[in-house]
Amino acid sequence: MSSIRLPPPQTIPDPEEERESSSSGSESSDDDDQNWDDWVSDSNEQQECRSLFDEKVLGSVEAAISHDSSTHGFDVNQVSSKLGLDFHGRVRLINYIRKNKLTPAQARELKGSEPWFKSDEYLVPVIESDPLIQVSLDDWSDSEDDEEAASSDPVEKARLLEKNLAIAQAKVAEYQKLLYQRLDVGGSDEIKPKIRDDDTHYFDSYAENDIHAVMINDKVRTASYAQFILTNPSLFRDAVVLDVGCGTGILSLFAARSGAKRVIAVDASDIGEKAKKIVKANGFEDVITVVRGKVEDITLPDGITQVDIIISEWMGYALLYESMLDSVLIARDRFLKPGGVMAPSQTKMLLGLCDASEISKDRIDFWNDVYGFDMSTMSEGLYDEAIIDVLGPETVLSNAYTVKDLILKDITTRQLNFATPFTLISTAERRTKINSFVLYFDTFFTVSGNPVPPETEVRNVKEGEAILAEVWPVGGKAAPQRRQSQSGKKDKITSFSTGPQSSPTHWKQTLFMLKEPFYVTEGTTVSGVFHCRKREDNSRELDVELHYSVHGADGPGETVVQMYAVR
Repeated sequence: MSSIRLPPPQTIPDPEEERESSSSGSESSDDDDQNWDDWVSDSNEQQECRSLFDEKVLGSVEAAISHDSSTHGFDVNQVSSKLGLDFHGRVRLINYIRKNKLTPAQARELKGSEPWFKSDEYLVPVIESDPLIQVSLDDWSDSEDDEEAASSDPVEKARLLEKNLAIAQAKVAEYQKLLYQRLDVGGSDEIKPKIRDDDTHYFDSYAENDIHAVMINDKVRTASYAQFILTNPSLFRDAVVLDVGCGTGILSLFAARSGAKRVIAVDASDIGEKAKKIVKANGFEDVITVVRGKVEDITLPDGITQVDIIISEWMGYALLYESMLDSVLIARDRFLKPGGVMAPSQTKMLLGLCDASEISKDRIDFWNDVYGFDMSTMSEGLYDEAIIDVLGPETVLSNAYTVKDLILKDITTRQLNFATPFTLISTAERRTKINSFVLYFDTFFTVSGNPVPPETEVRNVKEGEAILAEVWPVGGKAAPQRRQSQSGKKDKITSFSTGPQSSPTHWKQTLFMLKEPFYVTEGTTVSGVFHCRKREDNSRELDVELHYSVHGADGPGETVVQMYAVR
């Protein structure tokens, strides 16, 4: 499927204003989510729009919807709301009607459970740059009058919530029936769908030795944690520490060596049994207690109800892959005492323009000629999946833009599905083809657990740099005891980056290859919105959408939309 092309936005968010907005922490996340809807909706509502059922072209989206309602008895907004359609469902509805030339009567008979509502075929606009498909979700949700009434009337708010829940439940039930019919599973009036399990494979994968060897041998990762823990004994001395997803227990061992009074190491995979043996082999069984189970379900041992510090290496590809952060945040809400410290305390997702020609040649173009044979069919679908690989620093051709700033002491799981406007300025010294966006993350540890100052630069570890020398005990000696600043005002910061400017980590970088590359020169602006959310069929995987426009002399070009799976 080719990229989806939409009309150019009429206004573009100011880069500095948007940067301040995206860097202001979790409190601004909800406002950021609205910027894209406002931006696209405002620019498209005033464009000429063709009726869904005849050849009449109206002066605006609103006029087209009104025409279809009065002339044909079909209001696409009301139907989308009635069927409980999300953005993609509404797009499919519009394109299905246009492509198959449905009559108004046929369109009114739709239930929302038809198989084509799940087909990517109907995400492709039938009318190029169709403004009707770009009206924001708010435009077909409950009316503003209803929302205003609900905001002041708890009873009315409950009614609206119950209505939305009923729509969602009906849609799920219809989908379950359809699924069981297609699988030919019957014989019972009661549908008993299999409970989805996103965890078993995840935990099983962490029971093997190889994955832990890879993580521990990642010197940027392991030494950064060691540096924070072992050079801050004043923080860890006599503290109660919770290690979420402890694996082999390496972080727990660091905490015990730094003077922690008690360390509770939690893991739901079978590696926990080996962690117990590792703890005993190193003489820390009186300090470290390994608990097998999910942190959502466990009870802390020996009557402990709160901890001073939570340490965890929860980050995945593209930062949020595997969704382990959800468990860490639950642990925070259940067990961290007021004023306690999260380690790490902050992470930032960064996006940039990239010339990944070598990776494209090795991963995609390779199939065009294999020993003289055309095997290009093997490359089908590769543009729909994120690529995890290592890039050189010279491949990044723009400033890095923070598309998500996660403050671990405050952020909620709801805010891990998000949409953030971005603006990238090309740094290419000559005309260069951009064939991908690159995503990576920076990680910060502070003794206070507070976010770092906005001007803080992350540490980029250079290849071959001796990053272990200052933290690794030699000959069994204790870790160095650092004297704290007498002023006590400056928060000590430890950090590392997974970006191309730093020594490679096991996270590498996440590449979003473009079906339609574009050219930039120095100063070229590329703006748009980065969407990220958990996949519906597996919450540990991610769906990413990139909406972007390349600016020319006359302003922004048309908006291109491309969708990816991170799995």
